[in-house]
Amino acid sequence: MSASQSSQPPVIVTAAILVIGDEILSGRTKDKNIGYIAEYLTNIGIELREVRVVPDVTDEIVAALNALRARYTYVFTTGGIGPTHDDITADAVAAAFGVSIDYDPRAVAMMRERFAAEELNEARMRMTRIPAGAELIANAISKAPGFNIGNVYVMAGVPAIMQAMLDVVGPTLKTGTKILSDTVRAGLREGDIGGPLAEVAKAHPGVSIGSYPFWSETGPDTNIVVRSRDPRRLEAAMGAVRQMIEACRKAG
Repeated sequence: MSASQSSQPPVIVTAAILVIGDEILSGRTKDKNIGYIAEYLTNIGIELREVRVVPDVTDEIVAALNALRARYTYVFTTGGIGPTHDDITADAVAAAFGVSIDYDPRAVAMMRERFAAEELNEARMRMTRIPAGAELIANAISKAPGFNIGNVYVMAGVPAIMQAMLDVVGPTLKTGTKILSDTVRAGLREGDIGGPLAEVAKAHPGVSIGSYPFWSETGPDTNIVVRSRDPRRLEAAMGAVRQMIEACRKAG
């Protein structure tokens, strides 16, 4: 990296996830999308800042969506765009943006690629109702599309379908400077290094340092993860962390 490149301020692009569904809140369905989306966004240079889970209640969805879309570059929603009466995400998104919603000829054409005319019953046709002005997100698996309106991307809750939609969406997103990370295993308990680690963090502003305890084959241990958008700051902080660990081991 040249001096001119390293002197450029980082480009920060942020995102939030809005998970929609009573089944998630009840524990009946275990969410498998948050971690996948978070890792996907991190890898392309988008920083996930917040995740919310709301029930299948229009007012709750609208309030959460309006708060998140005003705060972050992108909002990704999962769930609530299926064929049943409680799939109300599309209607709630239309309400949040103050636009109408109706059967979209493009979405109907997509569904006809999979279903015969007599199979496009009222339930399946619900999945072709799209807010006015939205762009469709192709669904290679079941054909029922997601959609994008403003900075909001509305995707399915079924993990395989959501992932297929995210593959379509990903290349179209504005991305920022990636957060780099490095990890070191301390070989010490978290409580043994808490104080010295705080001093290291204080001495290295602009770097995120986290400690994550776990149980190893030799007993309690800790991983220390250092994150930064600046590779030089990352390297310097990692050096300080390693020195701190060595000093703690000798003192112990």
